[in-house]
Amino acid sequence: MLVAERLATSIPSPSSGVWEIGPFPLRGYAVCIILGVFVAVWVGDRRWVARGGEKGFVADLAIWAVPFGLVGARLYHVITDSERYFGEGRDPISALYLWNGGLGIWGGIAMGALGAWIAARRAGVRFLPVADALAPGIVLAQAVGRWGNWFNQELFGRPTELPWGLEIDPDHRPFGYAEFATFHPTFLYESLWCIGVALLVIWADRRFQLGHGRAFALYVAAYTVGRGWTETLRIDAVQLDDVGGFRVNFWVSLVLFLAAAAYIVVVGRIHPGREADVRLPRRGPTPAAAEPGAAASEGSDVAQTTETEDDRGGREGPDVL
Repeated sequence: MLVAERLATSIPSPSSGVWEIGPFPLRGYAVCIILGVFVAVWVGDRRWVARGGEKGFVADLAIWAVPFGLVGARLYHVITDSERYFGEGRDPISALYLWNGGLGIWGGIAMGALGAWIAARRAGVRFLPVADALAPGIVLAQAVGRWGNWFNQELFGRPTELPWGLEIDPDHRPFGYAEFATFHPTFLYESLWCIGVALLVIWADRRFQLGHGRAFALYVAAYTVGRGWTETLRIDAVQLDDVGGFRVNFWVSLVLFLAAAAYIVVVGRIHPGREADVRLPRRGPTPAAAEPGAAASEGSDVAQTTETEDDRGGREGPDVL
């Protein structure tokens, strides 16, 4: 009776994470990842334009950043949990099955940043303003993507009798937890936390005119606080686990929090405010400089431009998001 009452107020898990559309399977995990990418591009593009960037650039950047990020996220997962895929009785090919879950956020951020840097260099824009513009969209994409874990019934926390406990089918319960029916919905905790982080970064960016990578660092610092907490709740087994009594991702979160916090403080003292121009400086003389008699007028134009940029002090107009 008590179990039935508890289940009546709990969060049900989907009976299936796959829908068959003709000969093609549509997987809930993949849908969440794709929706997250669209959210990140939409939010990032609006913020990039507000900073003085070109509309549509973020969509072009995604062509580089998204594949790099997916590869990095999968590599991080496979490296930290390699016993699932390699060894006696294992199927190494399954390491390529992204739709079954298993994307490490830190590998995704690292490799995604590399792809974004390449795209930024090719477009002739500064990478740090790009990172600052993208930060809220990235964490909102994480908020959406976490629901993929709900469809896969994975990465939940330890058993709980709270009203919002997550129902997990017996086939998905870890060894030793077969008698428990409801667990902490860590996917939901992290999703809600990510939304809060996005709002925090947007507010702080408007209030303090964060630039030179500080908005992105704030995202990392704030996200790792929540991630460190959810790691203490999770019970899914990983190969690199129980380091000093905590999961390895807890320690990664702690190190990244300290690094991001230090970056905000140090860079804030060296470069307060935002960049005056999101574009990279041009190399070599301009065509006007090579014409006779153009030096004086060009010098005055440069001085005027510099004065205008200095007067702006990084105020490119209101951030929409």
